Amino acid sequence: MKNKKWIDAKNKFHLSDTHIQMARELGMNPKKFGSLANHKQEKWKAPLSEFIEDIYFKRFKKETPDIIKKL
Repeated sequence: MKNKKWIDAKNKFHLSDTHIQMARELGMNPKKFGSLANHKQEKWKAPLSEFIEDIYFKRFKKETPDIIKKL
């Protein structure tokens, strides 16, 4: 299954289908989510879901994708 990495990342980091789709559209690598995620150790770092939303808005100038597909 080619989406296995994305499904694993979704479950491990408690992301929604919307966040996964935004990350895919941004070309993010699900293997790198561990270094991007904030495990409440670094107070300056945003949670992964907020980080994806911020980057998506900066790139596409919209809050969410027009059509949200499930994995």
